[in-house]
Amino acid sequence: MPVPSDAFRAGDVYINFPQEEVMFRWVKTTQQTFRKFYSASENEIHYTNKLFREAERIGVQITAEEYAKGKPAKAK
Repeated sequence: MPVPSDAFRAGDVYINFPQEEVMFRWVKTTQQTFRKFYSASENEIHYTNKLFREAERIGVQITAEEYAKGKPAKAK
């Protein structure tokens, strides 16, 4: 289920996209988007990033706490 557009109007949005082992953070006040691959540090990306747009459509909205905690990467 896509992240509802109301969520972006309401405040900061956190998305988990487990298929790609990545999470995203969108900050309402600055309109900035950040990407954090599992077990890695975050970096800023442009909101038109293809992976972010895909996560908006099929990712899962999570809490700020879940984002901050992160997720372990699967062993390869």
